[in-house]
Amino acid sequence: MATKYTYTEKKDTRSGFGDGLLELGRSNPDVVALCADLVGSLKMGAFIKEFPDRFFQIGIAEANMMGVAAGMATAGKIPFTGTFANFSTGRVYDQLRQSIAYSEKNVKVCASHAGLTLGEDGATHQILEDIGMTKMLPNFTVVVPCDYNQTKAATIAIAEHEGPVYLRFGRPSWPIFTAPDQKFEVGKAVHMIEGSDVTIFATGHMVWNAIEAEAQLADEGISAEVINIHTIKPIDREAILKSVSKTKCAVTAEEHQANGGLGESVAQILVRNQPAPVEFVAVNDQFGESGKPVELLDKYGLGVQDIVAAAKKAISRKG
Repeated sequence: MATKYTYTEKKDTRSGFGDGLLELGRSNPDVVALCADLVGSLKMGAFIKEFPDRFFQIGIAEANMMGVAAGMATAGKIPFTGTFANFSTGRVYDQLRQSIAYSEKNVKVCASHAGLTLGEDGATHQILEDIGMTKMLPNFTVVVPCDYNQTKAATIAIAEHEGPVYLRFGRPSWPIFTAPDQKFEVGKAVHMIEGSDVTIFATGHMVWNAIEAEAQLADEGISAEVINIHTIKPIDREAILKSVSKTKCAVTAEEHQANGGLGESVAQILVRNQPAPVEFVAVNDQFGESGKPVELLDKYGLGVQDIVAAAKKAISRKG
């Protein structure tokens, strides 16, 4: 049985952010944008061209950018900060905690070049801890969309969400497989494929790998359910429990450390409510390295075959 999801085009998710930001600029005059000297990488050029008075180039001073954004939020603006994920979290964690999370400032921390698929820039830039860092902060919402269309929709949606948001997206061209006119609901998982033998919960770029894994499993007579967990916090507890009550086992797939990520959140829900076998497809306590995005996913155990193997292992552990 072949998957119903196909694609005819690839595009980077960071371009979804840039295009969503431009639409927001046209529809919401309170939206402002800040950048730490990475306008091209964050695809903010169109917003700047159309709304030059609502853009603020802070330079290579990311901690200052977060403080400025917090101040703007206090004045009623909706600031969208833009820099690499490594600089959006690791370099500014004190500011995220003290200036934004603690006082519930309405700041949207928009982070590109996340995970292994950053590729050739290597370990120093391939942050794999950012989901854990941000989901642990009280008041923060954490969103990780899966393709260009969903990233654009998420960018627009978080402007209406009151409070701090961490929006994570990436650098590489990736399959576009979700609808261009989709409605993005913060905290509401998307049921991609129905199945009965195992549930695959995936986020970000790994949703496409999960879809491809489902097709391979189907060819072997294994029915996998695929659910896109685009919001890590608040996570869709109801969707997780409903699915695993049917399949009795699960796999989580994410471009992040196993410690602190999606898998940890899913396992925590299951162990408290509905114990079931869970296998993690994630980076296992390692730093990345320079390389091609897909080759790095395969090397670090995040490839399609790794999801297939994890699904079979989870099934073997049932009852």
